Formats: sequence, C-alpha cells, structure tokens
Amino acid sequence: MNSCRNCGYIPDLPSSGNLLMKLKGHPQLEKIEEVLQLGDFTYRLNDNNIYSIPYQNEETLNKLIQQLDPILLTNEYTYATYSVEESEHFANFVRYEQLRERIMNWPLVRVINEGLFTQHMQPIVQLTTEEVFGYEFLVRPIQSELSFNPGTLFSFSQKAGLQSVLDSQARISSIEISSKLLRNGVKRFINFLPSSIYDPNHCLKSTLYAVEKYGVQPEDLIFEVVETEKIHDIDHLKNIFNVYQKQGIQVALDDLGAGFATVDILRELKPNFAKIDRAIIDHCDQYTEKQTKIKEIVNVADAYGIKLLAEGIERKEEADLCAELNIPLAQGYYFGRPKAEPVTNVFPFAN
Repeated sequence: MNSCRNCGYIPDLPSSGNLLMKLKGHPQLEKIEEVLQLGDFTYRLNDNNIYSIPYQNEETLNKLIQQLDPILLTNEYTYATYSVEESEHFANFVRYEQLRERIMNWPLVRVINEGLFTQHMQPIVQLTTEEVFGYEFLVRPIQSELSFNPGTLFSFSQKAGLQSVLDSQARISSIEISSKLLRNGVKRFINFLPSSIYDPNHCLKSTLYAVEKYGVQPEDLIFEVVETEKIHDIDHLKNIFNVYQKQGIQVALDDLGAGFATVDILRELKPNFAKIDRAIIDHCDQYTEKQTKIKEIVNVADAYGIKLLAEGIERKEEADLCAELNIPLAQGYYFGRPKAEPVTNVFPFAN
C-alpha cells in the first residue's frame, strides 16, 4: 500500500558500491574533481551526466563523504544516491545533505526501514468521571533491537528526508498495537506530521487500509498535529482534516497557546480536540495570567464545540484548577507515564 516514493522502502546501503551524484552545471565542478583526484578516488561520467565514484568499504565511503562535505554541503542543489557495485539499479536521488545524514546514521535508517520500534501508551483521563478516556501513542525502541531516543529519531528523519516514511510507519504501528490492546470505545491519539502528507487522498491510503485491516473503529481514532511541525499551509491542513473526518476519524491540534498553535488557528481549523500546551498548564494554579489565557481558550473551544485536553499535568493543584475551569480531559505524569501496556486505573493518582 505504500506506493508513494516518499514513503517507500530505502534500499540497504551496500558495504561496497558506488556513490552517484548529479553534478551537471555545478558551480564548483572543477573543485570537486580536484578533491576526488587528490583523495585518490576514481570516478566516471556516464551518458546521463551522473558521476559514479566507487568505494570499497565503509571506511572508504566515510572518507569520501568527508572529502566532499566542504563543497557539497554548501550547495542545496546537489543530488546523490548509491548503488551496488556493477549494478544498474540504485536508490532514489535525494539532496546530498539528506544522503549524507543517512550514510552517517545508518542504524537509524534501519530503525525506520524495518519498523524496529514499538508504541507506548500514556493515559488520557476524564477529570469529572475519573475514567480513562484514551491513550496517546508514542514511539519507543524495542528493547532487544537498536536503541534510540525518540526525539533524536524524529529529528534525524527530517534531516534525512525520511519523515514521511517514519510518520507513516508510526501511524500504522499505533493502529495495529491499539487493535490488540484496547477495547472498542477507548480513544487512540496518534501523532502525524502535516508536511509528510503530500496528497492526503493518496498518502493516507495506507493508514485507512490499516484501520480496515486491524478492525479498528474509525471513531476511536484521533489524529493530532504534533508539536515539532509548524503550520505553513492552513488549506493543506484543512484538506488533511477533511480526509480523516470523512472517514469518521477525529482530529486534534497539539500545543494550543504556544508558537504556531494560537487561538486564531483554533477558530480557523475547528478540530474535534485541542491540547493546551504544557507551558501554560505548568503551575497554572499560581499564575493569574495563565488562568486568564486558559479561560480565553475554553471560551473559544466551547463556542465551536471543541473538546479540550490539558497537557503535562504533574501536580494535583493543576488538575483541580483545570477541572474547575471546565477542561474535560487531562494528560501528564500525574496520571501516568507512557507504558507498553494500558493502565486499568489512574485514580488515586499512583504511578
């Protein structure tokens, strides 16, 4: 189902092969050839104006990258890839800096390529009924496999041009794991990057296929815009929301009140859910200006029928104030940390 070239499998990096580069018209072509010659690298130019530079092992490839970096990292229009020795087949061309990021961090490419991660679940509670409303799904390493920091993995995926692959993999794994661990009616909050979805009707096919394949009820899914993504194109995000909502899936806006996620954006997008940023929630019981901001958000949300969730609650006083201000949902270490298994009881708040 992952037919989009931006979400496809990345071929393994061969231990010996060829670095391929499109350099036609490069302003420093002579300098590049000089560097290759001084480094004792052979190269040839084929009929398609692609430079092919052979390397014999990982050490040679790293040396080649180091020789080229001072020139090529300053030119965003250089495209490169790799191929197996004596083979006509090669991976898709990407910008040189993206390929370099992949080569220098290949274990993280493996994590994404082979889905070597799992999902942990952090409970989201209803403040009035003291019940678990749902869970947010968060990428975590598989203990027996390659270890990684989730933030580092997502940062790497963006630098390496692999955010679409990781984003799609993470959505599908969340749906699959939730089908095994949660009963119908329990909501599943799943993050997504708007920039990773080029054409919603096409890019979301694999996600919708997974919903059907694993028998998850669409109304139990809530896809939320993650905090690392800035909203550059409101119409594009509206289109994504519409595709999800037409399938019966709900949508959420993350980090409301911080950065790009303003109250004006809330009015514009009208998501089903919105999460109030933890920076506003933190010690909100002690700061009148934070309470004023929260009340403004509550008024706008109530006007548009948007359900609010307070993020990052770590103290009883914060939970009490949010309940007093009519925020229905909450999430944070006070109620529970992300775990591999769903919790059965979060009240009293013992972790």
